[in-house]
This record gives sequence, structure tokens and C-alpha cells, in this order.
Amino acid sequence: MKLISLLYVLSFLFLNVSPVSTLAKAPDTAKIAFTSTRDGNREIYVMNTDGSQQVRLTHNLADDLYATWSPTGSQILFVSDRTGERDLHLMDADGTNVKRVFRKAAHREHPTWAPDEKQIAYEKLEFGVWFIYVATIDGSHEEQIAQGRQPAWSPDGTEIAFVQGRLAEQQISRFNLHNQHQTLILPLNEMLWMSGPAWSDAGDKLAFSWNKNPLPIPPGVLPGEAFLVPQQWRNKETIYIINLVGTGKPVRIVGEAGGRSTAPAWSPQGDALVYQQEIDGYIQLFKITLSNRARVQLTHTKFFFQANTLADWFDPAFALPVSLQPQLRTTMWGKQKKK
Repeated sequence: MKLISLLYVLSFLFLNVSPVSTLAKAPDTAKIAFTSTRDGNREIYVMNTDGSQQVRLTHNLADDLYATWSPTGSQILFVSDRTGERDLHLMDADGTNVKRVFRKAAHREHPTWAPDEKQIAYEKLEFGVWFIYVATIDGSHEEQIAQGRQPAWSPDGTEIAFVQGRLAEQQISRFNLHNQHQTLILPLNEMLWMSGPAWSDAGDKLAFSWNKNPLPIPPGVLPGEAFLVPQQWRNKETIYIINLVGTGKPVRIVGEAGGRSTAPAWSPQGDALVYQQEIDGYIQLFKITLSNRARVQLTHTKFFFQANTLADWFDPAFALPVSLQPQLRTTMWGKQKKK
């Protein structure tokens, strides 16, 4: 009888596992997750913060990209088209136990974790338009909150920064999850090509990429019409930081000289950024120390143009236990639960 009871308990534990695996283990040292094409297609890798010990985590003929650490570092959320369409997947920090987040497939990209590790946000393509969604990590509930791309969840769980608009009107907005208000990080007359918002762990700063130079619009092109943006202008996009407390102005961190610099990610300590930049015809990852602007190239492999991209930084020394946040939006989820 005792043996039967023990088998029953064990079967319950293994057959009713949470989407956030209780057995998954975070790295013992600081790691950067990133995407590399060195094996012929996009795969997820991790490396030390000095660029050493680059280890492949995913092994699939599909494209795997947009890796982002869970708040405790035990799991990685990423995008893969292994089921035929780009959608969200989870795996343990060592690359094992890969699973889909949603049962119903859709085109979802650019995921970000809520600090409670129970919710995520992402961009979802619907009829040619991108929207920001929030969802539970088990994929049981999702809700559209705004039109836009590239969401980044604030460390205190109250806001999501995201990109809205197109071309020269592309700007970063903050969406308050409690009152649903949106505010721009810069005045309307400052709106130019912005992308890739990233919160500092303290929540007081945003890093992002920005091309603040006037876009050279060809003669005869009307507002809203598509045209070919010159590469020389694109290359002037680079990394900035803005202090969200007070009325601080954006501070340029990386110079405009060289290739386009985008997709910044903070060190958990807040003293450095990792970002991607084109060099010698390939996109590579760089780390820059904020105190002295010392820059180190972390990756050097070359295969496709997007050689090494989309970094995210985790350090167990700065990983705090997840904080239980109150459910931020309940109207739609409450209706779904009643059905």
C-alpha cells in the first residue's frame, strides 16, 4: 500500500509539472544568451560575459532566436519556427526540456518576462499589423494591450515599454498596466527612428537604439509612402540611455561612426551594456562599460550577415526571488475563465 501511494505521488509530480520547471537550475556564473548563425541557421547559444566558452543550446533545423532569461535564470524563453511559424517556446537553462508556450499557433516574437515569472509579453502579428500582448506563462490566457512591437517589461511589473509607429515616426512608449495610459519617453518633436527598449534592473533608466538624424525623404514622396532608406543613414543608429527619473535627456553611449548599433541589454549590475553592431560586413556582439566607455567585441564568427545577435544577460549574483505581482489585467481573463 505504501509503495502504491509513493508511486501515485511520484506520478502526480511528474505528470503535473508547472510550465516553469521546478527542477530547472540557473547558471552558477553570469551568462549571456544570444543567437548565432555559425551552424548554418539561427541557434541559441550562451557564453561568459567576456565572450569565452560559447556553448550551443538548441539543435534544430528551424530558426531559434530572441532568447531571454527568466527572472530566476532557470529557464529561457525564445522564438522558433520549428512548428512552421515563428512562435514562443520554453527550455531549461541548459537547453533541455523544450516545449511550446501556446497550444494554438500564431506568429509571436520578441518575448519579455514579467518579474513574477508567471506572465510574459510579446509582439503578435495579426492581419499584417503587430500588437503587444500579455499572457500567462502556461499559455492559457492572452490579452492584447496595444499596437506596437518590441515589448520590455519593467522590473517592478507595472509598465511595458514598446516601440510604436513606422520609419521616422518610430518611437518608444510606456504602457501603464494599471491605468492603461501610454506616455512617450521623448516629446513629439523628438520622434525619430527608435527601437529596442531595455530597462535597467533598477527600473530608473531605459537603454535603446536611436537615429536622431533627420531622415532624407526623396522629393515627391508623400507622408506615409514607402521608400528606400539609404544605408548611410541607417548606419547612424546607435545606443542611448535616458534617465526616467526627472527630465533627463538621452545620453549617447556608442558613437555613430561604424555600422548600425542596436538591441542593447543591461548587465544586471547596471554598469555595462551588451549590444549588436555591424563590423566587416557581419553583425557581432559588443560589451561596453558605462563608466569609461571601454568596448570589447564578444563574438567573431562569420557566416550569414546576422552572425551573432540578440543578447540577454543573466547573473545569479543579482537574481532575486520572483515577486508575486497582483494580476495586472483581469477583465478579459475573468471572462475567459467563466466560459
